[in-house]
Amino acid sequence: MPAYLIELLYLLSGVLFIMGLRGMSHPETARRGMFYAEFGMLIAIVGTLMQHEIVRYDWIIAGLAIGSLLGLAMGLWVPMTAMPQRTAFSHAFGAAAAGLVGVSEYYRHGGHLEPFKMGALGFEVLLGSLTTTGSLIACGKLQGLLPGKPLLFKGQNVFNMTLLALTVACFVSLLVHPQATSAFYLMIGLALIFGVLLVIPIGSADMPVVMSLLNSYAGLASAATGFALGNNVLIIAGTLDGFSGFILSILMCKAMNRSITNVLFGAFGSVSGHAAAAQTGEMREIGVEDAATQLAYARQVVFVPGYGMATAQAQHVIRELGETLEERGVTVKFAIHPVAGRMPGHMNVLLAEANVPYSELYELEQINPDFPSTDVAVIVGANDVVNPDARDNPGSPIAGMPILEVDRAKLAIVLKRGKGRGFSGLENPLFFKENTAMLYGDAKDSLTRLVQAVHKL
Repeated sequence: MPAYLIELLYLLSGVLFIMGLRGMSHPETARRGMFYAEFGMLIAIVGTLMQHEIVRYDWIIAGLAIGSLLGLAMGLWVPMTAMPQRTAFSHAFGAAAAGLVGVSEYYRHGGHLEPFKMGALGFEVLLGSLTTTGSLIACGKLQGLLPGKPLLFKGQNVFNMTLLALTVACFVSLLVHPQATSAFYLMIGLALIFGVLLVIPIGSADMPVVMSLLNSYAGLASAATGFALGNNVLIIAGTLDGFSGFILSILMCKAMNRSITNVLFGAFGSVSGHAAAAQTGEMREIGVEDAATQLAYARQVVFVPGYGMATAQAQHVIRELGETLEERGVTVKFAIHPVAGRMPGHMNVLLAEANVPYSELYELEQINPDFPSTDVAVIVGANDVVNPDARDNPGSPIAGMPILEVDRAKLAIVLKRGKGRGFSGLENPLFFKENTAMLYGDAKDSLTRLVQAVHKL
């Protein structure tokens, strides 16, 4: 195929990627955006397969077949509730692919690389390596294979910065002496270790920011791969992915009123004693029948989903309860916090899977003015995003973080497995307030019993 036709395919692919990102900016157009992005990737693959540099297709076809089968299996069998760890796993594979391409290019050309190409290749391998191990650690934390709380040791930040400085020093030395093979492979090893040390001190409560940052790193590694190979579609797609991920990270930090440096080096959740010491009183428990009565005779009910809903796979039951209440004339709304769950848009994805109407989903700024006129707010497994300490306690680790102000509702019913503090380790004074009632047990089971109890009224 003529080179200009390949470049035309790449241009069309880039346009479709941009349309895909635009579509995914709103729940109603997200599915269409995914189709645009998928079609764009198909065109990019076809264009790449037409490159005259390809001398044999057997390994490529084998890779396509194996990758397609693995992707199909994960798409069919991985539940929606496991999307955060599945996404982190995909980031690891994407970053590893970018890094291996860089290693291959260096192995082939070694000391004959010009400074610009060596810089692009080194940046690609460095980012790809640290993103690979960082994503695997994030996956392990989200899956529960590793502790969700920050893993700390004395002098950790100093050690990490020293390790990063050594890694960058190896990178700079390669720009001057690209034939220094030992520096290249030392840089890879240090970057792999740095990826682990970068993520282990970050608590599960910060995973939305970590996920978007890792996505950004993987995208920038792909863009660097494009520069190293002279492939325009990789440059376009990687840049879009990298900068959209970085912008999303900033938005996630804004939603928590924290800086990225605080997320990366603050070890959020490791200083929970301040919040715990200030709490007095007892948590008031409520029975299923009493909770059902409050819901059935309310004028407006607001559901606040959190990670507990995801782990209990309760999204379908919460929709059923909402529909049951609507049949009785109750106004039902769903309040979505930007960082609820373990990845950006986590709650939106789960509720969309359960066919909750988009018109019933309300963002933080939209729903907060409604809470004073809300009869019952039902919190399903959320903790930090409804913690009033963020608003009322300047000494709290989450002070200033925008929250869903469920404590202003006439009654807040909190569904929790027990009296634990959740992933972040912070005590929540909401649970001790007079207008709060605790409904203990598995969220899916509790919601199912609430549906049954409402039907009997």
